[in-house]
Amino acid sequence: MTWLADTATSYDTVADSYADFVSGALEKEPYLKAALTLFATQVDGPVVDVGCGPGHFTAYLASLGVDASGVDLSPGMIDLARRSHPGLRFEVGSMTDLALPDASVAGVLASWSLIHIPDDSVPVTLKHFRRILRPGGLLMIGYHVGAGTRLKTEGYGGHPMRVHIHLRQPWWLARRVREAGFTVDAEWLLNPEAPTPQAVLFASS
Repeated sequence: MTWLADTATSYDTVADSYADFVSGALEKEPYLKAALTLFATQVDGPVVDVGCGPGHFTAYLASLGVDASGVDLSPGMIDLARRSHPGLRFEVGSMTDLALPDASVAGVLASWSLIHIPDDSVPVTLKHFRRILRPGGLLMIGYHVGAGTRLKTEGYGGHPMRVHIHLRQPWWLARRVREAGFTVDAEWLLNPEAPTPQAVLFASS
């Protein structure tokens, strides 16, 4: 799929600049930090951060005592994550075809990574999340709220990119999560006054 290759290449290109951009992000976003902390306290077992980027959220979960690992489509991001967090496990992989055993994790974190998945690929991606989760496992998804898709052609540090960013309404995502076999437990709307609000969805398997 062309969009997968474009996404991987784009994030390879901006890996270092993106890592600088998100450095200290949690200190600037107390409500997001609280959501991740809640997720960490509720999960009971290993967690995979899908679309982990440079591993900053993976590392935060690990700092709270979670057995956290990361998967990302971009080899450049994974190389950076391994260098930045040598004590943690990071692997190259796609959330559309996760190479993890059934019922192998207690939690899945997808923080602003599902935004690059086209609408028609979201159901199969969520089914992979459901497949790898143990019964009673937890899912946390962070995403942009809105409607439509935009093409990002210039990224962090001014580097060229070619990635589609899909904005979604909470009802739309919640419906797909339920259809994949999850129970939606909570939904948080973050910075609702911003031009593009953010949201977090919590669900259990």
